[in-house]
Amino acid sequence: MQELVELLNRAAKAYYQDADEIMSNYEYDALYDELQALEAQTGVTLSSSPTVNVGYEVLSELPKERHPSPMLSLDKTKDVAGLQAFAGDQKVVMSWKMDGLTIVLTYRDGGLVKAVTRGNGEVGEVITANARTFKNLPLQIPYKGELVLRGEAVIGYKDFEKINEEIAEVDAKYKNPRNLCSGSVRQLNSEITAKRNVKFYGFALVQAEGVDFHNSRAAQLDWLASQGFEVVEHIVVSREEIPNEVIKFSEKIVSNDFPSDGLVLIYDDVAYGQSLGRTSKFPRDSFAFKWADETSKTILREIEWSPSRTGLINPVAIFDPVELEGTTVSRASVHNISIMEELELGIGDQIEVYKANMIIPQIAENLTRSGVKDIPKVCPVCGGATEIRSISNAKALYCTNPECQAKQLKSYALFVSRDALNIDGLSEATLEKFIARGFIHDFADLFHLEQHREEICEMDGFGEKSYNNLIASVEKARETTLPRLIYGLGIANIGLANAKLICKKIGHNPERVIDLTAEDLAAIDGIGDVIAGNYVAYFADAEHRELFEKLLKEVKLPEEQEDVGEQTFAGMNFVITGSVEHFANRNEVKALIESKGGKVTGSVTSKTNYLINNNVESTSSKNKKAKDLGIPIITEEDFLRML
Repeated sequence: MQELVELLNRAAKAYYQDADEIMSNYEYDALYDELQALEAQTGVTLSSSPTVNVGYEVLSELPKERHPSPMLSLDKTKDVAGLQAFAGDQKVVMSWKMDGLTIVLTYRDGGLVKAVTRGNGEVGEVITANARTFKNLPLQIPYKGELVLRGEAVIGYKDFEKINEEIAEVDAKYKNPRNLCSGSVRQLNSEITAKRNVKFYGFALVQAEGVDFHNSRAAQLDWLASQGFEVVEHIVVSREEIPNEVIKFSEKIVSNDFPSDGLVLIYDDVAYGQSLGRTSKFPRDSFAFKWADETSKTILREIEWSPSRTGLINPVAIFDPVELEGTTVSRASVHNISIMEELELGIGDQIEVYKANMIIPQIAENLTRSGVKDIPKVCPVCGGATEIRSISNAKALYCTNPECQAKQLKSYALFVSRDALNIDGLSEATLEKFIARGFIHDFADLFHLEQHREEICEMDGFGEKSYNNLIASVEKARETTLPRLIYGLGIANIGLANAKLICKKIGHNPERVIDLTAEDLAAIDGIGDVIAGNYVAYFADAEHRELFEKLLKEVKLPEEQEDVGEQTFAGMNFVITGSVEHFANRNEVKALIESKGGKVTGSVTSKTNYLINNNVESTSSKNKKAKDLGIPIITEEDFLRML
């Protein structure tokens, strides 16, 4: 029991706090059930048992608030007969058990005034600003009294897949929609929450004085819907109707966009349910039903090792294709070596696979357990040595070569970015594939992708048209400017603005770039000792000098035309912080300032002339530093007037 408690708590911490996963939901449920059975058999429950301690600990910087009464988890069953026994002779409300983050909302005078997460059941985090960005949440409602309700914040499968597709790094991808939703709802910046398409579904009314609900939970949900809330799909059923309605709900799972891991039953008779009280962990008026996961047996054919920019080499199981939840699957991430060892995965083993939350392929069990063999000694991309490291109590494989091309993905992404060479069609995901296949070893190789035409055309997501568009974009990128080329090299602290200052100093002569001294650079207004040192150190490396000379042979540098526009901010230093309203982002403000002769830095110093912050009264460290130094704090409106 002690071993199970320790393992389950470690898994829960990884899942809820660290956004990591050291075992599948399937394994967790099985171990949880085993522990619960042992507790029933022995009559002993350990103080740290997850059966009596629920939820994650509140560790973020969000404000904390204690709930008026503890928010309990639900007792559960996987047996329909168990649901019927719970219902007895009472009518019950059956609804989805959504797999997101539980939120408590408070409205006064028709407006949303507070939103608090469930937290650890007793103390939650105040996320009011984030809740205001939920896509379907009414900020104003007809009811003017004090309303308190509970519901689930969820992110749909389509949004989950879209967000994950935009993350090229394997180990940075979210493992499931609940994991993504938890991180999105608890952001310190509500702008991030707003971009994640979080939705709220009400599932319980806590308080609404002066409204007659006729002692009915279903009536409460219907009333919430009349106030503008989306509520969970629900139906009032009797004991006899439960088996048939469970089947009807189960048939909808495949077409649902929202994640659900079962059903919830609650007595429709409010007074009756409240009269039953609660146990130390569970309310007695509610009961949960968890689906038995659909599993399929198959044969493990290969472990594919997928490198990422952090050096992590992620194991992916490749198996004979099987049908699960209406789709064909043939691969599943195993996440790390610890899970491989737990499952004793070996090539040729018979395994059971399932879809966690009906979307993420996972290995449920290894039936033959031949054991883990042949963990790569070298990185599949660069051939450098690998090593096994312990990260968050889990063993993972890493490439030790600091020059591994997979680790340089960010450098390549910068080189092809809009402000550098501006090569369309080379996303980080595409670059990662090209690097893994050995097409790219340095920046100059990007101009010779035609050598790999046949292989590129056969890659997923590519074809003749995509290949031709990419090559056209590469050819177009050959005509560039010297500042863009220098910026694209990724020299520390050399942004496009500093690159322009340096090029102006040398008359845009590419032959002078690699021989500039620290003294030459320090003489340029706006270039300090640190930037000068980074620049000189970069070109002191023979390989970097050789690369730059190779690139000069690949590109065309037309004569640079200096901007002779009015230099409104010449000699001025700005710092920008907080969100902006009149521009798409802070980079746009920065570009405008630089085009007018000014400079933008990241921190407030005695050389700063203005701090731009729409929240002038903020107690942030930058505002405090500016006030201490007597530096004016201006809003965007002030800035635009200056312009």
